This record gives sequence, structure tokens and C-alpha cells, in this order.
Amino acid sequence: MYLFWNKKTITDFSDSNIESLYNDGFVFTRLGKGVMHQTRSARIDLSKFELSSENRRILKKVEGLCLEKHPIPYLEYSWEIGKIAKDFYTSRDADFSANKIKELLTDDTESNFNILLAFEEDTIPSPSSPFQGEVAEGRRGYAICYQSPTLLHYSYPFYDLSAPKDTGLGMMLKAILWAKENGKKYFYLGSLQRPTDVYKLQFAGLEWFDGKKWQTDLATAKKTLNEN
Repeated sequence: MYLFWNKKTITDFSDSNIESLYNDGFVFTRLGKGVMHQTRSARIDLSKFELSSENRRILKKVEGLCLEKHPIPYLEYSWEIGKIAKDFYTSRDADFSANKIKELLTDDTESNFNILLAFEEDTIPSPSSPFQGEVAEGRRGYAICYQSPTLLHYSYPFYDLSAPKDTGLGMMLKAILWAKENGKKYFYLGSLQRPTDVYKLQFAGLEWFDGKKWQTDLATAKKTLNEN
């Protein structure tokens, strides 16, 4: 079950209203236009974010992975992208269809998200590369996001299952750095729901919403995850 304390369906899509709701623990969902849930949201205060030695180690392993940004609706959508997403989420026992991915990326009457981050190698792969294909040479992953002037919500990431280990974390780190370089104040990285979300606590500047206010006590956050 997905943890949330409150639900809203908004009609005011101004930056100021959405940013205020995110600050109150709400995040956009894939359930329909304007649908937001108040949850145990996690975010990074980018003014306090610095790379750790472990972050640098991961980035070195994916140093050839380049980030490109595209507006949503995404005009270059193809069925291969939906398949990558479907395979990725199926491998994690998540119910996320290729049709829903297509809707989020192409239909702005249903989707709350406005930016797609695409990650690909900056070198042309060999003919035997698992990433050689019809989508884009060297492409490895994507992240469906919402951005406003002050925040980036890194919401639905997915990547080719044959990508090297640490691709997912490398994508997230590159997105965090991009958000910081582009003047965002906060980077939202989903919610703290289950023990596997403990990796989100590694980032400097991490805050989490306890239902009433933002906390920085990571020991309590970790304890809460272990109790779920």
C-alpha cells in the first residue's frame, strides 16, 4: 500500500500554488490531472547538497552518461520507451503499464509532469552493445519529472535492464547536479515508504516530511522505514 495522509485534486496549476503544496508534503501522482498526495515526502535542500566520496565513486562509474532534457508532451515518444519502462517496473513488482507511461509522456490533459530527463552514453556503442537499438544509440534511461522555478520532482525513473550496475543512482546524481546548477532550491526524490528507500537518506541536505513538518533527523527516518 502507498502511504499518504491526504489527497487533493487541484485546478490551480500556477507555480506558486504547486510549490506551496509541495512544501506541505504533497506531490503529483500518475492517477490523473491535478491529483496530489500528501506523503512522507523526501527532498534535498540543494543549498546544503555536496557530493560525498560515495557519490563521486558512483559518478565516476557513469561518467559517460549524459543528461538531456525534453519538454512533455514528448514528441519523440516511441513504443520502445514504453517497453523499457514496463520491463523495468515489472522487474520491481510494480504495476506500471506501457500505456500509462505513454499517457504521462504524451497527453498533457492527463499528465501532471512537464519534463523528461533522458540519459545516454556520449560515445557510439559497438554493434554488440546491448544499448544499440531503435530508440537512440547509447540511450540507457529516462526520468519523468515535474519542474517549477524552484523545484524538480524526480518522479518516475526507469532504464534498460541490461544497463550496468549503479546506472539508476548515477542518473539520480546527475539530475541532482543539473537541478542545483539550474538554480532549483529543492530536489524531490519521492517518498520514504519501505526499507529499500533507505538509499535516499545518503544525500547531504536531505529532509523528510513527517505529516506536519519537515525533519532532518535521519536516524528517526531510518527507524520509520524499518518499521514498515
